[in-house]
Amino acid sequence: MTINTDKAAPEPEDGRPADATTAPETLKAVPVRHFGRWVAAVVAVAVLALLVNAFAHGKLNWGAVPDYFFNTDILKGVRNTITITILSMVLGVVLGVVLSVMRLSKNPVTSSVAWFYIWFFRGTPVYVQLLLWFNLGLVFEFINLGPIYKDYWSSFMTPFLAALLGLGLNEAAYMAEICRAGIQSVDEGQTEAAHALGMSHGKTLRRVVLPQAMRVIVPPTGNEFINMLKTTSLVIAVQYYDLLQSATNIGQTSGATVEMLILAAAWYLVLTSVLSIGQYYLERRFARGSLRQLPPTPWQKIVRANLLSFGNRSSAGGTA
Repeated sequence: MTINTDKAAPEPEDGRPADATTAPETLKAVPVRHFGRWVAAVVAVAVLALLVNAFAHGKLNWGAVPDYFFNTDILKGVRNTITITILSMVLGVVLGVVLSVMRLSKNPVTSSVAWFYIWFFRGTPVYVQLLLWFNLGLVFEFINLGPIYKDYWSSFMTPFLAALLGLGLNEAAYMAEICRAGIQSVDEGQTEAAHALGMSHGKTLRRVVLPQAMRVIVPPTGNEFINMLKTTSLVIAVQYYDLLQSATNIGQTSGATVEMLILAAAWYLVLTSVLSIGQYYLERRFARGSLRQLPPTPWQKIVRANLLSFGNRSSAGGTA
């Protein structure tokens, strides 16, 4: 006995035969509406408008900002700010590399000394350290290094030196942790292979480990450089003549106190913007070993966009 399992296709209600080749109905995609984004944008624009309106109707002499922007005293403060920033970072980076190597050392004495240094300088505010260096003359009358150097502490500890030591030694504690993280990011097999080739520990560190660790060290170091530039505003506590000190002095003599503070903020924005651009290209350079193709720079994006628009216009003109 056989059973016919073939079933006739159901006839449509209108009596027409079913067409097997009929395409499915096209679905229309409706984009999701993000009302929260519109609300957030409206709130942000409203707050910005209120701030602009408040400062526009405030008792501010906006003409004083461009008038004093390139003032001789302001430019001197800018130059001193850049100088103390660079020297403090050099001191912090060099000492930080040394401390990171000491911290990773198998010698318990050097490792403990490095740990204590990092613990102390990271655990105390940099403002307190600046004041401590500047006021050590109340504790020590002389500085005596034997036959090398001897002088009164007040003559030795100038505002520049107090600012350099306060900023540089504090930065070294942070750079030590950054360098330690970079060194530990390199695979141990690299060190073992270098030692198998007969390279000493110091040579392995210089030729193999540190070049590979730079990819991890450079980004936070750039951030520390920018942060150091802004932290130099604290050296006003030790009477060092920086950008903030010069702007404050002009504000007190001219009566435009708030205007000069706005001017100082504008100069800090200019300097940090320049450093940010340098940090971007430096990071891009050290990323060459980890990326197969580097992302285009902002300038390359602009050039590429202009070439594409020019090519589209040319093709449109040719078809016309």
